[in-house]
Formats: sequence, C-alpha cells, structure tokens
Amino acid sequence: MSLIDGDCVRELLQSEHPDATLVYVRGECVVLPANEVDDAHKGLVIASRDDIAARLPEGGLSDQALEELAIRLDNVARDLGA
Repeated sequence: MSLIDGDCVRELLQSEHPDATLVYVRGECVVLPANEVDDAHKGLVIASRDDIAARLPEGGLSDQALEELAIRLDNVARDLGA
C-alpha cells in the first residue's frame, strides 16, 4: 500500500499556498503552508512544491509522470519512517 499517491502530489502542486509542503501526518499525506508545520512534524516533511517543481519533466505533467513522482515520494516517506 502506498503512503503517497498521485492525488497527494497533485494536491501539493495545485495548492493555493506559495510555500506548500507535503507532510505525512497520522497515516496520511497533508499539504500545509511551510509556516504551519510544527516542530513535531518537521521530520515528516516529504517535499515542498519547489522541490517537486524542480523534478517535473518539460512539457507538463502527464499521469504517468505524476505516478512516477508519487512513487519516489512514497520512498522518501518510507525512509523517514512513516
């Protein structure tokens, strides 16, 4: 079972917050503004939108690219011990 899926990544990329951050909290991915991530959850930050934007392929984000990115972020979440 995936911890991070394409919907989580899409939510991060479409967030209205300029400093949107993907955090794994209590068994689910949550998108928060960076300034709302408290000390207890800073260790569970998966990625910021800026981190993700740097990894996007040129020409837009296809469903396949979104899923591949979600798999990479899922691995990050698992490495953090989520």
